[in-house]
Amino acid sequence: MVGRFWSYAIEDGVPRRSLVVALVVGTILNAINQGDALVMGAPAVAWKIALTYVVPYCVATYGAVAMRLKLAR
Repeated sequence: MVGRFWSYAIEDGVPRRSLVVALVVGTILNAINQGDALVMGAPAVAWKIALTYVVPYCVATYGAVAMRLKLAR
């Protein structure tokens, strides 16, 4: 099952779609969560910015893979 999860996660457009979702959602979340600090010139916290993009990528990938695993049953 784990092997199929990873193979589905890297095939057939899943990474590209997950990246698009991560860029859109991550940018919106960064604007909401850190927008005021960035506008006022406060230093950004790099790990928070990175996680704000990584989490939507992982969620989108998991959703796509879960659906493929369900359809494969």
